[in-house]
Amino acid sequence: MKGAAALLVFWLCGAGALAAPDVALPGLGLDSHRSVVDVNTAPWRILGRVQTSLGGRCTGFAVAPTVMVTAAHCLWLPATRRYIQPEDVHVLMGYMLGHYRLHAQVTHFVIAPGYDPQNEGGTASQDRATLLLDRKVIGSEELVPYSEAHTGAAAMLVGYPQDRQEMPYGDIACHINGLAVNGLIHHDCSATRGDSGGPLLARQPDGQWGIVGIDVLATPGRGGFAAPLPH
Repeated sequence: MKGAAALLVFWLCGAGALAAPDVALPGLGLDSHRSVVDVNTAPWRILGRVQTSLGGRCTGFAVAPTVMVTAAHCLWLPATRRYIQPEDVHVLMGYMLGHYRLHAQVTHFVIAPGYDPQNEGGTASQDRATLLLDRKVIGSEELVPYSEAHTGAAAMLVGYPQDRQEMPYGDIACHINGLAVNGLIHHDCSATRGDSGGPLLARQPDGQWGIVGIDVLATPGRGGFAAPLPH
């Protein structure tokens, strides 16, 4: 790895490990500031917890009534060097302390063609999986549009982190720092393992919030990187 790619060593896919002190987890730092959000109000109604039959947990978000997006590395099984089967992946929309609005089964998923789980650092900008679901999980009018990332823009990043995996928990007062290696979006939002696949939101010039990336990496201190969305 070269340059900023050397930072890409802290992968976020939570797998239900015991919670550790905030400062022990990558992406949080000593000045982490996170809070619980209401997943029944905009823009967080798009949020879902992505779970596997093997106990893996990440975050995902709806981009169409029957389509979710998450990080591709959340579906990779290092032990077998292959992706998990779609029937072993499901989504809990609006999950909070064991309760959720609805459950959806993944019927098929598509990994971004440029992503290589054997070269995570070099292909992190393509760390994206599109999940096709067996039912509608959100109304079209509730979706959040894709937008552009502008340096200095206010940002928000919420997911189901390893240390708070039973609730939607994240940073709603952070910023976009700019573009990094391979087009990755650098942010200073407090996010850690389990937040992978969560939507990085940024405030647009018109004051509205838009999705600018998919959370995929954390740095040693507070902040991390998001993979850009296709346009």
